[in-house]
Amino acid sequence: MKFEDILSEINGFGTFQKTLLLNNFIGRFGLACHFILNIFINVIPSHHCDFNALDADGVFGNLTYEQRLTVSIPQREDGTFDSCLMFSEPQFDLLKNMSSPTEPPVVPCQNGWIYDNSTFTSSLATQWDLVCEKAGMNKAVVTIFFLGVMFGATMFGSLSATFGRKKMLLVSYISAMGFALVSVFSSSFTMFAVLRFFTGLSITGIVIISTILNVEWVDIEHRKLVGVIDSMSWSFATMCFCPIAYWIREWRWLTVAVTLPISISIISWWWIPESARWLIANGKVEEAHYYLRKCAIMNRREEFISHIKPEVLSSIVGTDGENRKYSYLDLVRTPKMRRLALMTGLTWFCVATVAYGIGFSIGSLGLNLYLTQFVYGAIEIPSKLGVYYLLDRIGRRTTVVGALLLAGFSLMINIFIPKGETVVRTVIAVLGRGFSGASFMTTILYSSELYPTVLRQNGMGYNSFLARLGVSVAPLILLLDDVWGHLSQVILCSVALFAGLVAYQLPETRNRCLPETIEDIEGTKQKLSDIISE
Repeated sequence: MKFEDILSEINGFGTFQKTLLLNNFIGRFGLACHFILNIFINVIPSHHCDFNALDADGVFGNLTYEQRLTVSIPQREDGTFDSCLMFSEPQFDLLKNMSSPTEPPVVPCQNGWIYDNSTFTSSLATQWDLVCEKAGMNKAVVTIFFLGVMFGATMFGSLSATFGRKKMLLVSYISAMGFALVSVFSSSFTMFAVLRFFTGLSITGIVIISTILNVEWVDIEHRKLVGVIDSMSWSFATMCFCPIAYWIREWRWLTVAVTLPISISIISWWWIPESARWLIANGKVEEAHYYLRKCAIMNRREEFISHIKPEVLSSIVGTDGENRKYSYLDLVRTPKMRRLALMTGLTWFCVATVAYGIGFSIGSLGLNLYLTQFVYGAIEIPSKLGVYYLLDRIGRRTTVVGALLLAGFSLMINIFIPKGETVVRTVIAVLGRGFSGASFMTTILYSSELYPTVLRQNGMGYNSFLARLGVSVAPLILLLDDVWGHLSQVILCSVALFAGLVAYQLPETRNRCLPETIEDIEGTKQKLSDIISE
């Protein structure tokens, strides 16, 4: 008897599964918002040196603000005022359009900066003057956050494989909410960066654990639906975040606003079940039977589970009488597991790099930040609905490969469109975002179906680690535009096309049972030997 047989008898997508899916949908809202939060709190508004100190003894007199700006701040070749330099003393001759035989002496900003607060009341840049020579520190916050996410993926992947999905999900909820709320009281940039790292480390457990819980509790037929709904939570959060950020322009209150919904998840956690698959794989058949009975009662199939004894469940996952503990090393001990880990790891890294490379470049498109981000989220909905249709029509592998190739072609097209065509470039970028979002969604579902139950959480933690590494690399790729304006687009396009080639090497999982053990992957068990034979 397979676990899918039991799920089929007690309804693999009944009230029990729908309740679990709803709880996890709510929990992922705060996660997505914190990922997008980086774009908004790290914004550097227009700024120039504070020149009020030059007004010694009231030398500016009745000059207007624009006139004071002209005599205090040098202008660039394009006519805009410099952000990091000021005249050592007022240059009143500039008001008379008189040219000086020598360049007026300039110095770095001596007394701080004056910021344009018309769009953002405050951001990290205005809070700690992270501009000019400190601008890199502002950008480093994004990398620091995703480094936390990266290490958190491996940590929660291992811990949830050892201590269970449910317990570690609560740890992720509480620690993420705690670190995020404490970070708004940061008295220094260093304190904020450290707390942001731990927020990222804690919050990543939500996505990798909730994804596995959803997949392990539904039947084969509804796995694709669960994958789509799971991913829709991200698109929904992206769209909801934009009006929230539009009305809350202060970075501290915005952080609080997107963190508080996690409190709802902490309350609803009490109704989340442990994974019966994990319990059986770890020899806890009595507890697994309890949750299966609970599932059967909620789905009105109690008569079937009454005939299944706890002892029968132990035969679903063969452990040779051992309660063996699995680790990340088991991902590379055997040849087919090693190949699977390599292929999925490369795919996750590339997919994340492309998706976030497009997302982080939003500010360079030249259009409204809030509107463009909202459209980014909205375009993912039809693309993911299309994926739902394609997953069974053409399979997981073809869907991932097709989405990656289309994302790569979108990036390629933008290389040849002049940067002055902001509307056209934005439309192409939005399409690319939709394709990359579809590939990301399918990759998550696809990978969860490829790994065996005993290593599924470790495998997803490992893949998530590499994905966050890709996210950390994405901002660095965008910096290459300083070398050549289209270099980042060329690299992201190449990465997308390469990922498509790698994903094509993976086996198809459409209409197949989830593997339970490493032996199922390696083919030493006859019944499931075809799971990775392609």
